Amino acid sequence: MATFSFDIVSEYDKAEMNNVFAQVQKEIIGRYDFKNTPAEIDWLDDKKGFKVIGANDWQIESIVDIIRKKLSARELSSKVLDLSKTIVTSNLKATQEIPFIAGLDQEKAKKVTKLLRDELSKVKTQIQGEAVRATAGSKDDLQTAMQLIRRADFDFPVAFNNFR
Repeated sequence: MATFSFDIVSEYDKAEMNNVFAQVQKEIIGRYDFKNTPAEIDWLDDKKGFKVIGANDWQIESIVDIIRKKLSARELSSKVLDLSKTIVTSNLKATQEIPFIAGLDQEKAKKVTKLLRDELSKVKTQIQGEAVRATAGSKDDLQTAMQLIRRADFDFPVAFNNFR
């Protein structure tokens, strides 16, 4: 009997993030309430996140809201944004760094495996570095596992790859 598997990972599509960046930049340039202000968006080192610059806190929050809207328009989860860093204000500018969340650490991987173990006895899980491999005897069981994981409200983005 054949076994089927897929990997559960926490990653983001870099090309889509480039598109989101370009769309947010275009909207900032076109918005009247951002005219003659330092409002802008920039990349963090190595394109691992956004650096949002504005005149004050509300302008930063407005730009973050634009980012969320553009992510949802491209069917991406806003959970990829790590909004835990505080807004830094200096020289009449406010700045917030928003790194992207990527990779399943041990704690997150254990949450995923526990959910699958508790709900689906036919699906076996195995933690492999920054991914969780789910295996089962039928593709239907794996489809059910995917639906269960999508419905679960994790505080990190979840994606699937290597479906075999």
